[in-house]
Amino acid sequence: MILEKNFSNLNLILVEPNGSLNVGSVARLCSNFEVDELRIVSPKCDIFSLEAKKMALKGRKFLEHCKIFDSLEKAILDCDLVLASCGRIEVSKDSFFESSEDIFDWTLSFKKINNLAIIFGREDRGLTNSELLLANKTFNIPTSQKNPSLNLSHAVSIVLYELNKSSKKNLNNELKVFNLASSKQIHDSFVEIEEMLLRVGYLLEHTSNTKISKFKNFILRANTSMHEINVLRGIVHQINWFLNNSKKNK
Repeated sequence: MILEKNFSNLNLILVEPNGSLNVGSVARLCSNFEVDELRIVSPKCDIFSLEAKKMALKGRKFLEHCKIFDSLEKAILDCDLVLASCGRIEVSKDSFFESSEDIFDWTLSFKKINNLAIIFGREDRGLTNSELLLANKTFNIPTSQKNPSLNLSHAVSIVLYELNKSSKKNLNNELKVFNLASSKQIHDSFVEIEEMLLRVGYLLEHTSNTKISKFKNFILRANTSMHEINVLRGIVHQINWFLNNSKKNK
């Protein structure tokens, strides 16, 4: 089955997986759904074990050539669009989730995306709130409230199936040029914004993370463009310049 995709590369990212069987199953799914690269952040199991290789079957090459990173930030550094899966019910009240179907349909509204990343969290506790904020969009898979937890490889299979299904749709709309601010641009911008707001006294050290996370959520939900995030960074740089020079002139 060939994906009629509008992205050049699909990168599947696992964060701290602790089951080699799950990793092997995911590698097999990478082969089933034509994922371009498997990336693993700080694995907590032997991803090259015999068990993993047996489960991978024709996806064994994804194990042998997977890229390993020591942080999620580094794993998504070259990605234009980052999507994250969240299976947790109890998350920040400011968190915003969409269905995977809606998000994948949204990605089809663009002419071309270079590097698309889909992140899956730990088997036992998923992704942290700060990790979720590294993604442009966050989605969850609706399950029974009595037993909401999905096996990692099962979740990956559902998401890749949904992506494959979406790629077959003909939405008949005018395609837009992809120019969203990347996850890295947004992350770097908010590092500067937080430093500036702490400096002027708007934020306090013990509450800054919570407040800046809310602001970052607004920016992500607004589908901010590269131009818009650059304008925001320009404002921050100008304020910092003024603060630095006003001290010199005293």
